[in-house]
Amino acid sequence: MNKVDVLLGLQWGDEGKGKIVDVLTPKYDIIGRFQGGPNAGHTLEFDGIKHVLHTIPSGIFHDGVENVVGNGVVIDPVILKKEIDALVEMGVDVNKKMLVSKKAHIILPTHRLLDAASEAAKGKEKIGSTLKGIGPTYMDKTGRNGIRVGDLFLPDFKQRYEKLVEKHKQILKFHQFDYDLSELEPAFYEGVGLIKSLTVIDSEHHINNSMLNGKTVLAEGAQGTLLDVDFGSYPFVTSSNTTAAGTCTGLGVAPNRVGEVFGIFKAYCTRVGSGPFPTELFDEDGKTLATVGHEFGATTGRPRRCGWIDLPALKYAIMINGVTQLIMMKADVLDGFDTIKVCTHYDVDGERIDYMPYDIVSKEVTPVYKELPGWKTDLTKLSSIEEIPSELNSYVEYLEQELNVPITIVSVGPDRKQTLMRGKVLA
Repeated sequence: MNKVDVLLGLQWGDEGKGKIVDVLTPKYDIIGRFQGGPNAGHTLEFDGIKHVLHTIPSGIFHDGVENVVGNGVVIDPVILKKEIDALVEMGVDVNKKMLVSKKAHIILPTHRLLDAASEAAKGKEKIGSTLKGIGPTYMDKTGRNGIRVGDLFLPDFKQRYEKLVEKHKQILKFHQFDYDLSELEPAFYEGVGLIKSLTVIDSEHHINNSMLNGKTVLAEGAQGTLLDVDFGSYPFVTSSNTTAAGTCTGLGVAPNRVGEVFGIFKAYCTRVGSGPFPTELFDEDGKTLATVGHEFGATTGRPRRCGWIDLPALKYAIMINGVTQLIMMKADVLDGFDTIKVCTHYDVDGERIDYMPYDIVSKEVTPVYKELPGWKTDLTKLSSIEEIPSELNSYVEYLEQELNVPITIVSVGPDRKQTLMRGKVLA
């Protein structure tokens, strides 16, 4: 029986997962999203066209590949319909290539209203939600009130929907939040109609049976490890398990069925929204990273906070996920720097540590840096790993040595062609 390989982000999301899934997809039969929802923005670029996917797995542009939206994902019918409509216009046969889990939960219009009301009530303490209704939907899931894709086909779906909406209205009344649900519902029901026309499956059976029959599966994570609801910088986190463990609960795969774990990280760091960010830069270097890296959220359009790479955080993410291979993204964004900094430790309360402390949210954390020479070369023009400048090679080798995991891919631009292989990615 084949194993499921896992691909996930090791930082605060936005690492470039969509591009690498797209690059690796030809080696797999099935790509499965296992958590998150339309708060994800996976950007793929090829043939001079840029595509942003929010719910649909990033293998959708390849023929002969199944794309499974797993049970751990939460689906907004309105956003999914827009996404599908855009793909159909490009000639992509989504219904032929995509399967949706019956156990995936549905985001209602009132979930989005609750998200906005909750964030508004927090004022200065807001967590930086994408306001897509993700948190309230997962809350209803764990509170055993949620509506799942399979429920859309039941004769009493309308009553279930109205019962949950009534509960939400009571909470919105408490928040004294103004809204007009009648404006939002027509698009929601249109989206529900579209979902009912898709291929809806028992995804855990499908994935496991496929593996038994020799099919290869890549699990695609959304957001990043440091936003995991258990292991991230709580409470400034997302509402799902973004780590490798989320593959098991979000696709119905047993732990002993997990094979390679590809951990993706940027050659520097970014974060969208609130929360701790030890290496954040507020100087010209930070502005340069943001400008050159086009650091704006693919889902929200918000500017991303930028900083140097953080090894204590990366080591933590590698440990939590059991990463077997590392993939370094956006090395080209550092092309113009004379010197590149790497955070090797934190100074916390006068003590030097090389791990993420529990109270990173409340403590003053000062990063300790090592400086490495920059390469001052346009990496976007490179076509093979043999061409990389020695300074970049030294940077990569230094990171490998510190992190104790091989870096097998270095990305030097947004296009799928701008991907340099340093080692054998798959046996």
